[in-house]
Amino acid sequence: MNKHKLKALILTVGAIFMAFLMVNVTSQAARMDMVDVSNNNGYMSTAEYTSMRNEFGVKALTVKVSEGTTFKDGYAASNIANGQAAGLYVNGYHFAHYKTKAQAIAEADFAGQAAKAAGLPVGAVLATDVESAEEQGILSQATNDRNNAAFMKEIQKFGYRTDIYTSGSWANNKMTVKGKTGWIASYPYVVSGKNWYSTNHAWQWSSTAKFRISYGGFDVSQLNSNYYTAGQKSTVKPTNKGAVKTNNQKANKNVSKPAASAKWVKEKKTYTLKTAVKLHTSTSTSSNTIAILPAGTTVKTDQAIIKGGYRWVRQPRFNGYGYLATGPASNTLEYVKSDATHTYYTVKYGDSWWTIAQRNGLSMTTLASQNGKSIYTTIYPSQRLVVR
Repeated sequence: MNKHKLKALILTVGAIFMAFLMVNVTSQAARMDMVDVSNNNGYMSTAEYTSMRNEFGVKALTVKVSEGTTFKDGYAASNIANGQAAGLYVNGYHFAHYKTKAQAIAEADFAGQAAKAAGLPVGAVLATDVESAEEQGILSQATNDRNNAAFMKEIQKFGYRTDIYTSGSWANNKMTVKGKTGWIASYPYVVSGKNWYSTNHAWQWSSTAKFRISYGGFDVSQLNSNYYTAGQKSTVKPTNKGAVKTNNQKANKNVSKPAASAKWVKEKKTYTLKTAVKLHTSTSTSSNTIAILPAGTTVKTDQAIIKGGYRWVRQPRFNGYGYLATGPASNTLEYVKSDATHTYYTVKYGDSWWTIAQRNGLSMTTLASQNGKSIYTTIYPSQRLVVR
């Protein structure tokens, strides 16, 4: 064969081969293997979890159980029971505030007891969520490692397996997260084509995933091992594999981009601090400290921004502004809680979205929306709803 024709043929075949590889790489969407839920998501029904399994390929659920040594998630028991009823593997997590070994052990005892009371099955994972900028963020890696180890050793006494959840920017920086361990949160601009944190148990790649019959955005993770499926190969099988593929690809395309451009957004809220927090002169942890606000302080904010790997809120002051770091960029306002500015209504037998909305001068859509639900979500007696 003419060598020029041979060369052309080789180049053509090579181009086709590379194109084939590119198609396969870009078509590899990050999977929605695991969803984590908390009181922020409110009541989640078995039907919602079943839809997640059948239409989106969700295999496992990780439920917030507790926080610090005083907060027990009021929805943990129902989320665990309903997730199990939907056939999902159910795990739990505890939001950490500990700064010493003694505090870590105390929080582990509190979390273990809360998990038992909520019905978390023995053998499930009970992870420690370590991401508080004003607590673990100011400690050395060695101190965080010591505290995490103490927490996890204590948790094992309750019959649970353990793991560490933290952000990608903190893993092996603020604390050690070895290969074949860890649940890492990192939200890239482009999800498809790369298996991030493939040596860790799980990679949380979005906090804004949408599900068909569930209202609001959800944290979703891809499982890179069988650790969160009871240490065995998952037996959870979706009933609509076509929908799973389509929904996963759609979720990959719609993943929210982090605010890399560092634009301020309006956020007029009032919070009560649950721990002491440094008030800075600018959006930098190395900037001067105006004051250390003690736990219980009421903070009114007007704007928020993601910058330097943290989420910041701005507090108007009589002579300018103060700035609070609320956690890693991927985090929402986890370590502060809203001030008691809302009016709640406790659902009674016979109530519906319509009757409660009419009684409080709201539309059904508004009522459902401000509670993180849709009007098609079932409500139950004793459930609390925000009506003001």
